[in-house]
Amino acid sequence: MPGVLSSQSSSPEVRPATRPVSVRPDRARSASRAEFAKHPDAACAEITASLTAPRAWLSPKFFYDGLGSRLFDTITALPEYYPTRVEAEILATHQHDIARRIGERPVMIDLGAGNCQKAARLFPALRPAQYVPVDISVEYLRDTLEGLQRQFPEIAMQAVGADLSTPFDFPSTVGRDNRLFFYPGSSIGNFTPIEALALLQRMRAASARGDGVLIGVDLLKSVETLEDAYDDPLGVTSAFNLNILRHVNRLAGADFEVGDWQHIALFNAAHNRIEMHLQARRDVTVTWSGGTRRFLHGERIHTESSYKYRDEDFALLLEQAGFDDICVWHDRQDAFAVFHARG
Repeated sequence: MPGVLSSQSSSPEVRPATRPVSVRPDRARSASRAEFAKHPDAACAEITASLTAPRAWLSPKFFYDGLGSRLFDTITALPEYYPTRVEAEILATHQHDIARRIGERPVMIDLGAGNCQKAARLFPALRPAQYVPVDISVEYLRDTLEGLQRQFPEIAMQAVGADLSTPFDFPSTVGRDNRLFFYPGSSIGNFTPIEALALLQRMRAASARGDGVLIGVDLLKSVETLEDAYDDPLGVTSAFNLNILRHVNRLAGADFEVGDWQHIALFNAAHNRIEMHLQARRDVTVTWSGGTRRFLHGERIHTESSYKYRDEDFALLLEQAGFDDICVWHDRQDAFAVFHARG
């Protein structure tokens, strides 16, 4: 049963970002291979900046070459990786309650839409007047929409290419009545809390009074459960993490040897986040077209963070962004939450 939350909670600790984050559904494909092909120099410059930082890191958007995307699809089928499965359970179980709260014929704006399938599963219940998938690669979205439009000819559809880190500037053809920003997959957790607040504020700025947001949020739980979700016994997540090195080799002419690195997943209790790293198995020097760096044995490259929330802390972020009338639905194990709030 959904619960209505109030603002009687303490504020989550908000820290400035220490590094850029990518914006994506389910750690998804917000920066496509096509985008990298168009802007190879920009990709190489970003890789150089991150690998030469005092604490080396790589943007998680570089996970998603062809093999990386297939590996992630496999991760979502693993029993240890609960977010995709339990969010789908929540949305299926409560879709009619969600539809009643949202109201008739919303303009459904799907942020970081990827293959659009999560939104499409809600179409029969929500009956949107317009579906607006938003992703960095509008070409990919247009290809995806062709099949979706054939399935749902009664829904107007328009793809929008946009970077979610900037203010929303939708074309005039995107409807203004009853906008619903849909952001599933716990993608909000890939932002630091201060970045998450800024994104929510951008949603609010693009909303009229009464418009809403529908957001999937992964919740704090046992460290064992969290770490298992990011370090499965079959080693699929390890392969997914290590594959970023192969992708960087192609993008930046680097000479990473995958065997020199091992996957590390850990819960950082001070920040309430899971972190993924690649740790050097020995002293190694890596070169690429933009530079070189020597990594000592045990030194790490940070590849992803995923923040976890308590209900009251995420509700407070929504309130700070200007939303109210907050409602939340959980799965049976209280592992995950789907929030709806109005502007």
